[in-house]
Amino acid sequence: MLIIDGKKVSQDLKNELKSSVDSYQAITGKVPGLTVIIVGQDPASQGYVRNKAKTCKEIGMISSVIEMPSETTEKQLLDTIHELNNDPAVHGILVQQPLPEHIDEFTVNLAVDPSKDVDGFHPENLGCLVMGRLDKCFVSCTPYGILELLGRYNIETKGKHCVVVGRSDIVGKPMANLMLQKLDAADCTVTVCHSATQNISFYIKHADILIVAIGKAGFITADMVKLGVVVIDVGINRIEDPATKSGYRLVGDVDYEGVSAVASAMTPVPGGVGPMTIAMLMKNTLLSFQRINGL
Repeated sequence: MLIIDGKKVSQDLKNELKSSVDSYQAITGKVPGLTVIIVGQDPASQGYVRNKAKTCKEIGMISSVIEMPSETTEKQLLDTIHELNNDPAVHGILVQQPLPEHIDEFTVNLAVDPSKDVDGFHPENLGCLVMGRLDKCFVSCTPYGILELLGRYNIETKGKHCVVVGRSDIVGKPMANLMLQKLDAADCTVTVCHSATQNISFYIKHADILIVAIGKAGFITADMVKLGVVVIDVGINRIEDPATKSGYRLVGDVDYEGVSAVASAMTPVPGGVGPMTIAMLMKNTLLSFQRINGL
């Protein structure tokens, strides 16, 4: 079985991005700038933000983090976003989610300038994705990373049956739309399964490419997939493991040990899709920089 190594691909991509950033700096004297806003003290969110800032530094981009208290009002957050929209040194704006309950995420997504929405959450970017105008939008980072993995590993996708398990706005829906597009690493027939799908095993069993993002540890088992399937596991779940120092370990939505004996290619967890998400955020930020500066 082929292990689709997101850790290696993300590092290759970051090296390529650094080379591009260095070249643009030499030509223009400018570098891309990413600003992340975090509201509240959620430990997981803080960890993600640190990783994003660290990756920016590795590539040579400018990283700014705006930390706002959990009692920040929606208006205060929107005012901050508006300032960043009008700042020419900021090429990418990311509002770390989840947000406190009193702040509406859709309103916040709508406030970010689509030309700086490097997370790909603005309705304008999602609409362009649905219409196949990838040259006019930013694609959500996790689906974009999966497409990059399929392309770099030369996985045959044209005309294949791709089953996406999960319908979230962040992964499932954009992933399904991306795999429908006439692209080298897409051009599939797509089925979307979710919590209300009846006889879900029937659809999964017919997948040539299976992309799973439902947040249920080990949900997909070997008896549910067909021989030779390509499996992309987006899930990251903590399960107790007394044998580890931390007392837990990370697993995906797919039973890796069982399914890897049947699959032709598969992403591990961790080290598969996860590393690609931040790498694609950096790629989107560079793309924004190129568009804004006419490069």
